[in-house]
Amino acid sequence: MLALIWHDYLYQPLFNALIWIYSNWTDHNLGWAVVYLTIILRVVLLPFTFVSEKNLVKDEELEKEVVRLNKELHNDLVLKKEQIRKILKQKKVSYWSKAIVLVTQILVLVLLYQVFLQGITGQKVMKNLYSFIEYPGKINTVFYGFELGKVHDLIWPGIVMVYLWVEIYIEYRKRKNGLTKSDFWYFILFPAFSYLVLWALPMVKSVFILTTMTFSVIIHQFSKLIFRPKKKPVGVPVHH
Repeated sequence: MLALIWHDYLYQPLFNALIWIYSNWTDHNLGWAVVYLTIILRVVLLPFTFVSEKNLVKDEELEKEVVRLNKELHNDLVLKKEQIRKILKQKKVSYWSKAIVLVTQILVLVLLYQVFLQGITGQKVMKNLYSFIEYPGKINTVFYGFELGKVHDLIWPGIVMVYLWVEIYIEYRKRKNGLTKSDFWYFILFPAFSYLVLWALPMVKSVFILTTMTFSVIIHQFSKLIFRPKKKPVGVPVHH
């Protein structure tokens, strides 16, 4: 039953969408078909992404208020805890939208892995194509000289690793309270671990990850203009 649901309602629709994009939008370039499919997916998930970005702004506001209370009420622990509890009740942040975006991307990542694991030879393509999707012939799996199904590729996972290092570094530079030891190890180990995982997977995974990360960066910058936090008067006293 689960295998039927996976194949008929998840794998086959995604496979047919990929082949249709490959045949109609990308001049038979499967790499760009994966990029287009990823962008379409992220556009569909935009409502959830914007909710997640709005929650991120709330988190930042909450963190600033907690820091302010820690400074202003450092001699009154009871009142400080009471005020922080009030803030937490007012700032109701739900993370379901972020979970939906993340789970969907992981699901597509697994489905793409299955596509390249099973192969996209003529017989398998014809077996999974809907009747209204035209058979494209032999699939071109080369993307700018790189084989999309190849594992142990060094270049594309390396690009993802550098991208993550730069992104984390820029995020850390914004912090005013300095970095902890765990922040340093995260900066070093997370990109390196991502490299090892992608190195062991088909190169197409790196293309998918790079596309979705770039899309996320663009949406994040756009969201900062939409969900800009309201400016509050400086030095607002805390009521005792």
